[in-house]
Amino acid sequence: MDYKQTGLIDETGKLHEDMLNLVADVLDTAMKMEGIKENSELSVTFVNNEQIQELNRDYRGKDEPTDVLSFALNEGEDDEVAVEGMPDLLGDIVISVPRAEQQAEEYGHDIKRELCFLAVHGFLHLLGYDHGDEAQEKSMFSRQEEILEKHGLKKR
Repeated sequence: MDYKQTGLIDETGKLHEDMLNLVADVLDTAMKMEGIKENSELSVTFVNNEQIQELNRDYRGKDEPTDVLSFALNEGEDDEVAVEGMPDLLGDIVISVPRAEQQAEEYGHDIKRELCFLAVHGFLHLLGYDHGDEAQEKSMFSRQEEILEKHGLKKR
């Protein structure tokens, strides 16, 4: 089974190909672990703080930069119309590279772990995971760590 259906776009020009491949591999693992259909796609775009602030303002009403945003394409749809041979589009994840760099430093781990953490966090939001209360947060964050640990990206 090959899930590698993750479109990665680095609008910052700061990320090396090996970093992008790692994020794609981690998301591939997440898709498998969550039982996502093989013919599914999602996109991840890496941006600067100004770009993510604009999206955060326009879509969430919060005029400030954030670390990650998720936009589910099938949100609220019970029965999606599937066209044979066409991929199931899960949605879009947008990650602020400067915010990831800052958070990696604050949390005492490297940028690889932080970017992968944010990608998995955004992916799980696409699937309906949330962290609105303590039980939801525990479920979501333990699943994130389980996925990241498969790639040796353990929490410090």
